[in-house]
Amino acid sequence: MNYKIIFESLSIAWRSIRSSLLRTVITILIIAFGIMALITILTSIESLKNSLSSNFTRMGSNTFTITEVRMQRRGHSPGRKVEFEPITWDDARDFKNRFNFPAIVSISVYASGTATLKYKLEKTNPNISVQGADENYLLTSGQNISMGRNFSIQDVSLGRSVCIIGDGVKEKLFPSGKNPVGEQISIGPQKFLIVGVLESKGSSFGFSGDNSCIVPVTCIRRFFGQSEASFSINVMPSDAKLLDAGIGEATGLMRSIRKLALDQEDNFDIRQSNSMVTALLENLRYVTLAATLIGLITLVGASIGLMNIMLVSVSERTREIGVRKAIGANNIAIRNQFLIESILIGQLGGVLGILLGILAGNIVGIVLGSGFVIPWGWVLLGIVLTLIVGIVSGLLPAVRASRLDPIESLRYE
Repeated sequence: MNYKIIFESLSIAWRSIRSSLLRTVITILIIAFGIMALITILTSIESLKNSLSSNFTRMGSNTFTITEVRMQRRGHSPGRKVEFEPITWDDARDFKNRFNFPAIVSISVYASGTATLKYKLEKTNPNISVQGADENYLLTSGQNISMGRNFSIQDVSLGRSVCIIGDGVKEKLFPSGKNPVGEQISIGPQKFLIVGVLESKGSSFGFSGDNSCIVPVTCIRRFFGQSEASFSINVMPSDAKLLDAGIGEATGLMRSIRKLALDQEDNFDIRQSNSMVTALLENLRYVTLAATLIGLITLVGASIGLMNIMLVSVSERTREIGVRKAIGANNIAIRNQFLIESILIGQLGGVLGILLGILAGNIVGIVLGSGFVIPWGWVLLGIVLTLIVGIVSGLLPAVRASRLDPIESLRYE
């Protein structure tokens, strides 16, 4: 019997919604916009998290990097000064030779981010990243060779004019599909022999990781004028359990190489491979909070709009309420009828907003190179929020409708 009453109430609510279609659609769209804004941003954030994790963790969770100090540390002791000194080639080479720890050590240096590469009549845009690296760099950075080979120890020690190009560079310089290995290209005025091609990494945040070129680190000072460049040292312990011990050993060795006194702070930074993504994900909490506030503010406006529509509906259907009471409907039945109608409008807006939000959020995810994401937790929250909106907005009109005098209602026009 209860189910019959519920179905009948839903049927009456649906007919009422259709009878005032324009204002109902407007209210549904207002609610949908609030939920869509919330779900879109949160879906985009989930896509961003996936993209960050997949891109940054390619280096491996057991890798750390030693670089120069790039910004003033917070919270260092008063009176102590951190010297901003680059990590020189001698520093990096000494570290690699003296680091007696079960780990793979590589040295790299950034040369340019606006290089143009040429092969015969073909050339790239001036957006190619060129860096110098040794024979261990691909291992510690989580990159793989798809064609050709990696640098050999002789390539690095002798500073041979060889290079490894990214897949994007290959597609640009060799559009016919020709095997680039063994071909000679120009980087500025210098000629380099291609010995390998990196596997494609795809694009992220609108930038392609395949627009890169790696040359032996010993070529950088000779060809790119990077005599004062600061080198980076990547260290990958043989076991993830040795990461903390490796960082401790590396810190002690670098302090020794840099000749730091006991009372001097480290003038170099050591960061784990996942520290950047962890910091970024931590900052995304503020974006999530902002998205939630935007959605809630919009839903407050939608609640007011829905309440006004329901109050107007009560006024327009006063005679109907009187007829229903005259044939036996009690106050609870009248109240529930208008409450169900308000909840139904809220849920229609919520479902539409969720669908549009997931669609828009995943479009952003496609741009970021992430897979399809459905933030189920936030979807459930959206349903609950629209349920609350429906109840809160419909409660006052429903109570007002239930308290109408049947005789006065029948005389109302």
